[in-house]
Amino acid sequence: MTHSLCLLCGAAGLLSVAVVHDKNLLLASMTGVGIAWASTLAMPYAILAGSLPTAKNGIYMGIFNFFIVIPEITASLGFGWVMAHVLDNNRLSAVVAGGVFMIIAALLMQRVKDVGAVAVTNLAPVAAGE
Repeated sequence: MTHSLCLLCGAAGLLSVAVVHDKNLLLASMTGVGIAWASTLAMPYAILAGSLPTAKNGIYMGIFNFFIVIPEITASLGFGWVMAHVLDNNRLSAVVAGGVFMIIAALLMQRVKDVGAVAVTNLAPVAAGE
């Protein structure tokens, strides 16, 4: 859930770029993008780590990294064509598309089960002084 909220902050930041024209308000937009970026760098690995056998943690993390790097390489090779033929070289459309894809990613994250997360339930209130 945390990662989804962070992705939604990034989506709001990217989508707001299309309507915000004040440079000081754009700093707030980029704060949302920064929250999403920080979460993107850490949370996928943290979610995965809870479901891996400790002895093979490094191997599985390396394999998981392929699923991050290969799409990045593919996107860098193919996005020029998308910009030219789909987005008509409009950079603002690319930023807005990024916001839409972050919303989709946040929705898809709801399907991921974080088996390593500790559920906190049925906590009794603690009286002052205990």
